Amino acid sequence: MIETYYNQLAPYYKFMFQDWEASVIRQAAALHGVIREFFGPQVHRILDCACGIGTQSIGLAQLGYAVTASDISPGELACAQAEAVKRDLPIEFGITDMRRLTAVYPQPFDVVLACDNAVPHLLSEAEIRQAFEQFYQCTTPMGGCVISVRDYANLERGGERLYPRTIHAAANGRIVVFDVWKFDEAYCDFTTYIVVEDRMQPTATTNVIRGGRYYCVTIAMLEELLKQAGFQEVVTLRDRFYQPVILGLKTQRAG
Repeated sequence: MIETYYNQLAPYYKFMFQDWEASVIRQAAALHGVIREFFGPQVHRILDCACGIGTQSIGLAQLGYAVTASDISPGELACAQAEAVKRDLPIEFGITDMRRLTAVYPQPFDVVLACDNAVPHLLSEAEIRQAFEQFYQCTTPMGGCVISVRDYANLERGGERLYPRTIHAAANGRIVVFDVWKFDEAYCDFTTYIVVEDRMQPTATTNVIRGGRYYCVTIAMLEELLKQAGFQEVVTLRDRFYQPVILGLKTQRAG
């Protein structure tokens, strides 16, 4: 199950970024600009329903948003909570599946957020539409959702591929992070390797984290599923974030 993968990854998740602290600030600034442009200055309450270790939640809370953060991984939520406590941020955290948000969060939010390619962890169009329907029900009449995803239509697929991530300096060596992706028709299974090198030791320690899987859904299909869920306007932005951003607006903008 995908939550098992992320529970195991949680202690190492920051190493997926070259500079996690800088990414928190940079991503929040980019999302803030998108939210203000498409949903207006009145937006205050945000539900980050795939918060992970808090990369987006913490940055947005630091900008003054009232953030509620949820995830299916208890391990990642614990990391996010610890980061919020360090910064004295009043973020409400909870373990929740994005397909069942309204059972936990009956109150409306201005925006529902799901970044870092979280939605393709749902492995069928029916499951994704179910999540999008929850996003719709969880937001105010003038609100909507913001997601970021990989563009699988423009990604070379097939067989096994090495996906390098980062190299970090450590006290006596370095930490090397990479993935191996294995494509099987419409799906991608991935394993993450965390190699910890200590120059004082004859061999390195490798932590192997298995069990990741994505549905290689296209952006065009995600746009269609958002419309099927009830969103009146769907916008894709390809140059505002480190991944393409798709917005679902419950009310069409004037003009």
